[in-house]
Amino acid sequence: MSCSLSTHVLDTAAGRPAAEVPVELVCDGVVLESAKTDADGRARFADELEPGTYSLVFAPPSPFFRRVELTVELEDGHYHVPLLVSPYGCASYRGS
Repeated sequence: MSCSLSTHVLDTAAGRPAAEVPVELVCDGVVLESAKTDADGRARFADELEPGTYSLVFAPPSPFFRRVELTVELEDGHYHVPLLVSPYGCASYRGS
């Protein structure tokens, strides 16, 4: 069994994808990968992750939210975890 993980950061105040957002993939306190979102606000991590608990740590483009950490439980398959952020709020959901 293996799993993969991707993300998408949307700047809802600007109404567009957030490019160049630093994102880390963390497991058991260890940073496994670091990335920055592309021009479309997307980043993809390892395609051969072991099932388990992982965190996505974002440094979003917000004057208030300096760090957003989402911890997820991955099983077999692909997971997409978007982050919507603005100066006034942030939200996430399990995408497809």
